[in-house]
Amino acid sequence: MSKSKIFEPLTLPSGSVLSNRIAKAALEENLAHISAGHLPSNQLFKLYSTWAQGGVGLIITGNVMIDSTAMTGPGGVVLEDDKHLEVFEQWAKEAKKNGTKVWMQINNAGRQMRVELGQKGYAPSAIPLDMGMKQISNLFVQPEEMTVQKIEDVIQRFVKTATLAERAGFDGVEVHAAHGYLISQFLSPLSNQRTDDYGGSLANRARFLLTVLRRIRAAVSSSFTVAVKLNSADFQRGGFQSSDAVQVVRWMNEEKLVDVVEVSGGSYESPAMAGGVKKGERSLAREAYFLEFAKEIVEVSDVPVMCTGGIRNAEVMDKVLSEGVDICGVGTALALNPDLPNKIRSGEEFKPTSLPEVSWSNKTFASLAQMGIVKWNLRKVSLGEKPSVAVWPSFIVVFELVSSWWKSRKYKAVMAKKSKMT
Repeated sequence: MSKSKIFEPLTLPSGSVLSNRIAKAALEENLAHISAGHLPSNQLFKLYSTWAQGGVGLIITGNVMIDSTAMTGPGGVVLEDDKHLEVFEQWAKEAKKNGTKVWMQINNAGRQMRVELGQKGYAPSAIPLDMGMKQISNLFVQPEEMTVQKIEDVIQRFVKTATLAERAGFDGVEVHAAHGYLISQFLSPLSNQRTDDYGGSLANRARFLLTVLRRIRAAVSSSFTVAVKLNSADFQRGGFQSSDAVQVVRWMNEEKLVDVVEVSGGSYESPAMAGGVKKGERSLAREAYFLEFAKEIVEVSDVPVMCTGGIRNAEVMDKVLSEGVDICGVGTALALNPDLPNKIRSGEEFKPTSLPEVSWSNKTFASLAQMGIVKWNLRKVSLGEKPSVAVWPSFIVVFELVSSWWKSRKYKAVMAKKSKMT
C-alpha cells in the first residue's frame, strides 16, 4: 500500500504552503453579527479557532457577501467597505492559529435570494428559480435582468472585497462560481439567455467569471492566493456540463488566473452539493461524489485541484488523493468532527460522527433538514459545545424556518436604517 499523502505539505503557485491536504470547505454558517452590520461574530471566532486547532491545513470561510443587498441568507457576513476591517482581521487571526491558511469565499446570490429579505433580485436573465413546487419557488425573488452597468458594478464589488480580504490578513480568496449563485447563473444556458456579450456561447457566458478573476488578479499581490469554486455540472438537462467546466479551466490556464480550482456541483434547483445526485448519474454514490468530475479537471488543470463533497474519513481522502486531486475539501464531516484531522494523524481508532439520512419523499425538505442539522452543529461548536446529531429532523426544519424568519426581520431593520443614512 502506498504512503498516505494526507499530511504532505502542498505549495501553491502563489507560493503559499498548506501544511496538509485537508481543507475545511465552505459551509453556510449564518452566524454573522447582524445588528452590527453583518460582521463576523464571536461565535464565528470560536468556530474557526476550533477548526484551526483541529488540524486542518486550510480553512475556506462560508459565503462572505460582496453586497448587502444580494444575500444568500439573512445571517451571512458582508464585506463591502473598510469601516470595520479590524473585526475581519480578528477573524483571520483566529482562523490562522496552528499555522492554518485561511481563504475568504466571496459571493453574490443573484436570483438565489429569498423574498423575505425584501430586496430586489437580479440575474443574467429575468428567469426565476424552479424548485419543482410553486410554493417553494415563490419563496425566492423574481429577478430583473442585469444591465451592463450593473454587471460592471458587481465585478468591481468582487474586486473590492478581495482587496479588503488581503488587507485584513486573509491568505487568499475563493470566488464562488458554483451552486447556482450569480456567477454560476451566468455560466449556465438555463439561467443565462442574454443576447449580448455576456450570453449565448460558452465564451460569452464565461466572460463575467473570467473578468472577475482577471481584475482580482491584477488588484492583489502575487503571494495572495486566488481560487475558484466551479461546478462540474449543474445536473440539469441543458445546463452547464462537465465539458463546459473543462473548457473554462483551459481558459483560466491561458491567463494564469487562479492558483486552485475547487470542483463541486449542483444548485438550489438540483442540490448535488448536498449529496442529492440522482440515481444513475455518472458520480460516485455518497462518498467523494464529485471525484469522477474532478479527475477530468485534473487532466487539464495547470494548478492544484480540490475536490469537495462526501469526503468524511481517511480512506476516502486517500482514494481522492490517489486519483491526482491535490486537496480534499471536507465540510459536513468537520462540522460534526472539528478535530477530524488530528484524530486521523494520531492513528487512533475512532468512528467519525455522520449525518443521519433523512428519507422523506419530499427531497427539498429532506435536504433542508440535513443542511439544518449541519447548521445546528455549527452553532453548538461556535458556543463551545460538542456536536450531536441526536435531534429530530422535523424539529430542525421548524427551527430553521423560525430562525430564518427572525434573522430576516433583523436584516430588514438593519437595511432600513442603512437606507435612511444614505
